[in-house]
Order: sequence, then C-alpha cells, then structure tokens
Amino acid sequence: MSTDMNLAASTQDDEAHAIAPDVRHRPGVPDAWHSTTPERAARLAALRARMADADLAVVALASPERIYYLTGLDHLGYFAFTLLLVPVDGEPVIVTRAMERPTIAAQLPHCRHVTFADGDDPAMAVSAVLDEFAADGATVGVEASALFFPPAILARIRAATPWLRLRDTDALLSDAMAVKSAEEITLTRRAAGVSDAAMTAGIAAARPGAGEHDVAAAVHHAMYTAGGQQPGFAPLIRPLSLLDQEHVSWQQRPLVAGTGLFLELSGCVARYHAPLSRTIYLGSLPDGAAEAHAAALAGLHAARDALRPGVTTGQVYARWQHAVAGSDSPAWPLRHHCGYLVGIGFPPSWVGGGEVLGIRSGGETPIAAGMTFHLMSWVAGHVVSDTALVTPHGAELLTSTPRDLTVVT
Repeated sequence: MSTDMNLAASTQDDEAHAIAPDVRHRPGVPDAWHSTTPERAARLAALRARMADADLAVVALASPERIYYLTGLDHLGYFAFTLLLVPVDGEPVIVTRAMERPTIAAQLPHCRHVTFADGDDPAMAVSAVLDEFAADGATVGVEASALFFPPAILARIRAATPWLRLRDTDALLSDAMAVKSAEEITLTRRAAGVSDAAMTAGIAAARPGAGEHDVAAAVHHAMYTAGGQQPGFAPLIRPLSLLDQEHVSWQQRPLVAGTGLFLELSGCVARYHAPLSRTIYLGSLPDGAAEAHAAALAGLHAARDALRPGVTTGQVYARWQHAVAGSDSPAWPLRHHCGYLVGIGFPPSWVGGGEVLGIRSGGETPIAAGMTFHLMSWVAGHVVSDTALVTPHGAELLTSTPRDLTVVT
C-alpha cells in the first residue's frame, strides 16, 4: 500500500489525468509513421532549400535521429557505419552494410541503396557516390560531430575526394528538428502515456524488501504492454544514496526502509520520447525529504510557468533557480541545468545525440512554440521532472504521474 502526502501541489497536479489502460491505438494516429508521409517530403524540400542557400551540393548525415527525421529509417543496424547522402537535386542515397539490404528495401523504397561488404571500406562506397553528385570544387556538408561518424572514415573520405570542399554542417537541421509538427506532438503525447504507465507500474512495485530489479521488470513490462518500443536510454532506477552517480541504473539491491528511490524513464513511440522522473520513499520519510520535495516542486512549477515563446533558456533557468532558493529549505546545490530539449532518440540517447540543448544559466536560445523539453527540478535529496510542450500561450506538462510526496510501505 502507499500513503501520499500532498505538499504545495498545484491545481494542475490535483487534476492529473488517469492513465489509459491501452495507449497503443488512438483515432487518427498510425501505428507506424511511415517514410512516405507528405511531412517527410516537405522536410526534404526544406533541407534542400537551405542547402541551396548555403551553396551545398550534398549533405552527409550519420546520426540515426536525423536519418529517421528525413527518411523514416527505424532499425538498429546503425551500429555499423550508415550514411544518408542528400543531393540538392536527385534521389537520396543511403550507404549501409550489405546485410541491411532487406531492411532498406522495405523501409526506404524512395532512396537508392549503396552497400559495402564486411571487410570493405565504407569510405570508398561514400566517395563513389560523392564523385557522382559533386563536381570539382563543390561543397559537401558533413555531420562531422555525429556519434556514429567515425573520424577515421571521414578522414578516408576526405583523402579519396580531394577535389571537394567538406564543410561541417551539424547545425543545418537543428532548428527545424527543435520545433515539433502537429504529427510529432501527437506521437510525443502517446510517448507520455507510455511513460506514465511505466512510472505508475514502477512505483507500485517498489516496497521495502523488494529489489531494484523488481522495479525495473515492472517498468519494462508496463512500457511495452502500453505500446511503447525500445527507448533510447534505459530507465534509471537507483537509491538516493547513489543519486549523484549520473546515468547508473538498477542492480539486484534490496530496497531499504527509511531511504528513497529515484526513477527516471521515458516511453518511446515512433522514436519520440517523453521523459519523466519521480522520487519516492520507502517505509518512512528520511530527515529533510519533505523540504527537498517542496523545493523541487516549486522549481518545477516555476520552470513550467516561465517556459513560453519569446523567452530564452537562461530566463527559464533563472526562474527555476529563484524558486528553488526561495523555498523554506537549506541552500540547495544548484544543478547545471533544469531541463533539455527532447524528441527523436535512438540508443544510446533519448535526446538525439551527444549534444544536449539545455536550459542553463545564461542560455540565449529562444523558446518557440512546438518545442518539447524534459523539465527537471533536481535538488539535493529529491528530483521531479516531466515532459513539457511549449504552446503559443505557455507550457503544458504532457506527463501526468502524481507529483505528491509519496511513501510506499
């Protein structure tokens, strides 16, 4: 059983939505967001317009998130070198390991497929395509900082195409991908439903004497039963004694009465993510837990209220910082951010790569309607977070698991 204590909960918290028993099928939402959608065709056209403005003959993209954004390719074969080549005119070309041929034929019939055999150099396959598309002296945009674009392969491409100018164009798609379309928002809402189902199951499984692995099993079962797919990042489940050890997760440790448990996870639908985190307590409240919860909740509300079009990420962070510091609590160590942009994600990340657009002190990135953020209010001893959608009039929290101070027994 569980006992909930509501401290400083807002009206919005009181009205948390019930979780649908099955979020897999909703009217008007396809089971899979296929690669031939008009929206993806419009994305490709918009990219080519930016390429023309930048005098780029070809753009080479290696991150699975950007390849998915443009083509819809959803697989795990990107562990081997995979590159999408988009010419300013003509058919896109996908370069992959040869054994991916059936997958590419099924998912990307609108792309030309060039393969390399195991043991062959993928740089040579890429160079042959560039020789076809880019004339002497042409400029090729390269996503050089992508996690899955090995520097050694890029160096060999450069050596094989000395007549080309290669320019780093990592930012070419960033602004477009940051603002979600109506279809993307629908998918993110579905992911939020999966997140809530998984979090509810995890909290229900947590009790003194159970194991962290029992909580993890419940989370995973609920996540997939609710219609989610493999998220970009494994759920993070650990005792508060290990809270400062970032990005470590469950082991076969027993849950101990009088301590706290941190759960952070994200549902994933059509590769879109909606993370949330909750902190719960086992058996009884440790000293300072109520104060930490109140500070974290005040910070979440302040960040949500500040998150609106026209403000900057730094202004949102300042509002969060002021709310946390102004609560009836000790002087909390300040977190380096209070949130970050989320959207398409593939393992090993639900943020779309290694670089994170965070809500940080002094940040100058303007907030726009259609952005989705994982808002995190993290203080010493307590964390609460939700996925927030920026609307024209403010921010809406898409995840709705209750934010009350919770003790499970």
